[in-house]
Amino acid sequence: MAVSTVRRRRLGGVLRKLREDRKLTAETVAEATGMSQAKLTRIETAHTAAKVDDVNKLLDFYGCDDEDYRAGLIAITKDGSKRGWWLSYRDVINSTATDLILLEADATTYKTYEPAFIPGLFQTPEYARIVIDRLRIRSGGSVEDLVQVRMARQSILTRPNPVQVWAVIHESALCSNANRPEIMAPQLDRLLTLSSLSNINIQVMPIGAAIHPGMTGSFALMGFPERKDLDVVLAEGLLSSLWVEDPADVELYRAKFQEITAEAMSVDSSLAFITAQRDKIK
Repeated sequence: MAVSTVRRRRLGGVLRKLREDRKLTAETVAEATGMSQAKLTRIETAHTAAKVDDVNKLLDFYGCDDEDYRAGLIAITKDGSKRGWWLSYRDVINSTATDLILLEADATTYKTYEPAFIPGLFQTPEYARIVIDRLRIRSGGSVEDLVQVRMARQSILTRPNPVQVWAVIHESALCSNANRPEIMAPQLDRLLTLSSLSNINIQVMPIGAAIHPGMTGSFALMGFPERKDLDVVLAEGLLSSLWVEDPADVELYRAKFQEITAEAMSVDSSLAFITAQRDKIK
């Protein structure tokens, strides 16, 4: 399994910026570090996976003395040797899903807005089965395989040092399928259980809310322990999804998420709303 292409691009982008900030040409750096200019260019453009020795040489040459930052970049470089449960599903999931799984596994924070569905990390198998079956456009892997992948992703919520999740879910997502209490009641129970965990905050966006940035669609912002300029956003669409990697653009999403949380119900009010909705359909 290759390193996440998103993380590889971020690594290449950081290394290129370090070089350009020092006003060095690729030819000069290649000569000083003993690697070919072509190899350096391939690393910077994410056309090849960097090796740890290569990254250390570059960081030494650039005078990068931020040990935490260096450790983070080396951790990204080592992703290429990772093996995980998703290997069993490599013929089922596409490249975007593979990137998402790898990034989720490394993330320390996860902020998401979902206008139409319960977020995948919170879904019960029964709810996930309906969503996957109804929204799947391309064939490849059974619905059951994809449900298993979604359930396996949720381990990041309860692992040692679990990911810190802040989710804003639109009210309509909580009220859909109200005529299927056998599906929605357990799903709402699942949200209530998750909301009791110290690493999970859930807010509800009311139908009557003012216009807010979340109206443009769902997204997830993943933060990593290295530095904020390595964070990424996944903006999901029906036919394709977009990875937002430019630090300025990611920072914009971060600010917009704050606006979304400010417009949503408080955490306590959201918990009360979910409880009332659960009780209504049971």
